[in-house]
Amino acid sequence: MSYGGGYGGGGGRGGGGGYSNGYDNHGGRNNYSSGYSNGGGGGYGGGGGGGYGGGGGGGNVNGYSGGGGGYGGGGGYGGGGAGGDRMSNLGAGLQKQSWDINAMPKFEKSFYKEDPLVTNRSEADVAKFRKEHNIAVQGSDVPRPVETFDEAGFPAYVMSEVKAQGFPAPTAIQSQGWPMALSGRDVVGIAETGSGKTLTYCLPAIVHINAQPLLAPGDGPIVLVLAPTRELAVQIQQEITKFGKSSRIRNTCVYGGVPKGGQIRDLAKGVEVCIATPGRLIDMLESGKTNLRRVTYLVLDEADRMLDMGFEPQIRKILGQIRPDRQTCMWSATWPKEVRALASDYLQDFIQVNIGSLELSANHRITQIVEVVSEFEKRDKMTKHLEKIMEDKDNKILIFTGTKRVADDITRFLRQDGWPALSIHGDKQQNERDWVLNEFKTGKSPIMVATDVASRGIGMIETPLPPAATPRRLQLSALLSTLRRYLACASCPGPFVSYGSLFKGVLDVDSYTIALDHVRNITHVLNYDYPNNSEDYIHRIGRTGRAGLKGTAITLFTTDNSKQARDLVSVLTEAKQNVDPKLAEMARYGGGGGGGRYGGGGFRGGRGGGRGGGKLTLFFSPVPS
Repeated sequence: MSYGGGYGGGGGRGGGGGYSNGYDNHGGRNNYSSGYSNGGGGGYGGGGGGGYGGGGGGGNVNGYSGGGGGYGGGGGYGGGGAGGDRMSNLGAGLQKQSWDINAMPKFEKSFYKEDPLVTNRSEADVAKFRKEHNIAVQGSDVPRPVETFDEAGFPAYVMSEVKAQGFPAPTAIQSQGWPMALSGRDVVGIAETGSGKTLTYCLPAIVHINAQPLLAPGDGPIVLVLAPTRELAVQIQQEITKFGKSSRIRNTCVYGGVPKGGQIRDLAKGVEVCIATPGRLIDMLESGKTNLRRVTYLVLDEADRMLDMGFEPQIRKILGQIRPDRQTCMWSATWPKEVRALASDYLQDFIQVNIGSLELSANHRITQIVEVVSEFEKRDKMTKHLEKIMEDKDNKILIFTGTKRVADDITRFLRQDGWPALSIHGDKQQNERDWVLNEFKTGKSPIMVATDVASRGIGMIETPLPPAATPRRLQLSALLSTLRRYLACASCPGPFVSYGSLFKGVLDVDSYTIALDHVRNITHVLNYDYPNNSEDYIHRIGRTGRAGLKGTAITLFTTDNSKQARDLVSVLTEAKQNVDPKLAEMARYGGGGGGGRYGGGGFRGGRGGGRGGGKLTLFFSPVPS
């Protein structure tokens, strides 16, 4: 017996048509006519089945989907049927390797020779430099920071590429992180995105590769970089390509959402560096397209995001394929207990560098403006801010909404009003997301509306099996209750089956974003909907004010968000920002704190009460033990 489900059946988001520019200027405002997909279709999901969907349709002007549709048709969790269980077995074919270190080839991983200028500095000078740059270190025998590129001691073939970029001096994470990584030690680095951490591990990786024997036919990579999203992986590849070209270092980027053929060919030819998302890498390993026997330098980039997206089982599977005496560098923007546990399990005698405080805090280069408004005032307030912001043609603004539906509604509203706005979220095809992101990057469409959940991930769920006598309907209800915090952003592509006293299943997390961490020169962020917790708020506004630049974050805060007021006031106060008296009053009387980053029950505890705008397809096969 299986229970199927899903919000709506077939259908889609409207039929033919396409994207039409018509970029005219009327009265100081750019007039974009048309929109995505004119005519036909209807709503989100259409067609039979239950839940969200419903037929309908009709024409569309300047919008995304036709009329009708909506939350209609059928009832409850209908439709569905049995789904494939390939995803539930992700990594099942990978057996943890047994390593005899004494029988394995030795390799070199310590390359750091301290510059005399660094050696001759007094302890007081070192402490002063660290304090001025908000550097804190932990661990035994942590190397001193370097203050110039020359002091880092990179070979000439690396330094020539660095100096060609015209950087004036190392960033804080580079000053401390380069000596640590070059020393061959396992390293944990905690720093905000945009702090220069990619170069902090890329340059030592190049030095590491050049000290190893050449690849033989059938060898896998020497350096493996795991990243949470496709977009981050591509950005890392660009840096590796740029700084590794003088050494003729080959690399490939392995991620899902695109055909495998090119990636397989790259791996077959042999690459020194593989940058990968966990799911696609496991696919390649299981199918025998590559192996990790030669990996001696491992990087986990944005480890907190990978765990938050449910990649921990895959990461542990992958790390079990790599020799344990490798050098591991773990980079993260935050230091929650899950990241600490992973570091404790897989890093040996690691040294740690923190840039800035580990407490919840926002980038102090960002001006934060919080306005307490009613839900009905939001659109008018947003429009007034846009009129002022877009007076400068070089500005780019990222508008965050809580759900995909609201993102589409807002984008349609803005385009009908003449604004060059596009939206991006997980309902869009990968090629459309790429196109929209490029339009935003290049400034052709300087207004982007987005949801803020991060790119697609896979995770294993375990939940206690109800007693055998429990009616199936109650079993389903109990499971749905367990999943409540993230139902809106997840689907379960395989069956839940019982193992002893546990149900196990796989989540295909329909959390998708734009990977805007690496889009440069975003001058403004506008929170149309406030997120579920202050950590997400900080992550959102951190898309501006990068690389030493200043930024502005505008937030429309309503009484529905009152539970978050106290945390938000703390963030504003720490960053020495003005606090709206209405917000301060709300913080005093409105209760404290919403869900934290890992708050709540269920898989990974959810993210502060879950996110909106996704879809659930649940296949539930109770098999009493």
